[in-house]
Amino acid sequence: MSDKIRKRYERMLDHFHTAAEQRGFTLTPAQRRAAERLAGLAGELGAPRGLFRPRPPRSLYVWGPVGRGKSWLVDTFFDGLPEPRKRRLHFHDFFRRLHDGVSRDGVPYGEQARGSRQSAVDLAVDELLADCRILVFDEFHAHDAGDAMLVARLFRTLLERRITLVTTSNYPPSGLMPDPLHHHLFEPTIALIEERMDVLDVSGPTDFRRGPQPSGGRRFTQGALLAPEDVTALGEPGLAPPRPAEARGVPAHLRELPALAVRGDVVWMGFRELCEGRTSVPDYLALTDRFDTLVLDGVPPLLSCTPDARQRFANLVDVCCDRDVRLFLLGADPLAGLAEDSALMRDLDRTASRLALLRRAGVSP
Repeated sequence: MSDKIRKRYERMLDHFHTAAEQRGFTLTPAQRRAAERLAGLAGELGAPRGLFRPRPPRSLYVWGPVGRGKSWLVDTFFDGLPEPRKRRLHFHDFFRRLHDGVSRDGVPYGEQARGSRQSAVDLAVDELLADCRILVFDEFHAHDAGDAMLVARLFRTLLERRITLVTTSNYPPSGLMPDPLHHHLFEPTIALIEERMDVLDVSGPTDFRRGPQPSGGRRFTQGALLAPEDVTALGEPGLAPPRPAEARGVPAHLRELPALAVRGDVVWMGFRELCEGRTSVPDYLALTDRFDTLVLDGVPPLLSCTPDARQRFANLVDVCCDRDVRLFLLGADPLAGLAEDSALMRDLDRTASRLALLRRAGVSP
């Protein structure tokens, strides 16, 4: 190891420990192992790329249950990395932009664009990542069979272009696309991940959600889970129950969605329209691009919903939390009764941890 690589390694490792101390905790053994590997990657990225170093550093896949500090690890790594050609993207946002790019080019995923030797995915990745050398990709998952081909092509494109990828996930590679009806579609991509990426398991007994959480003035934590009759007690004009005359359409992703009301930066939506209809993550991203507060009315217990509606609701909560949008849920406790179904509760673990950040008042049983 050269002096330059060693110094970058040591600086990054110090950066991890200092960042943890500032947050009031010490790294767990699993986090220390991940921090050492990420610090090693920081050192490798400092080596020159040229004739005698044709390959990029190996990519990393960091996984573990909710609350083990995966996002904190990669965020801290990204913040302390001096590499100028770096990019951090969230799964949902990246795929919205990728879908937009592919749709705009009007070429099937695997086919070449007219006058080019590149596929539509290649062209979209070029536009999104330009000369990026390392991509940090948070909250990777694969539940939608319709995205399986796009995800597979994306991974191949990134690895072929010598972009080092660091991604986090709640699932080990073998646990991606858990639906047994579609899991086989993703098995080649799982094999590629396990072959071309170092898989880091940060599972451990410490759940950092149970410790003190710095609010940092985040808007998302100012949201609430409420019974419909309690919403007026909040005293905000924008949160008064909507009148029928306020119903209108709002632009989403390539469509218009029916809203119960739009009041400045506040939008009221119905659960049935937003989670039981044919909506998707790009629609939620479009709404959070425009509105700082989203009110979801008529929320039922998720146990009574279809699997698709549950997944859409989980995606909506993810997007609002990641985009730091205030979320008010009006209706029943969405998690009521889920404790009796351990498999379903495990699938919704991340959603439950994010809903725990919301205030609760008078929620219907």
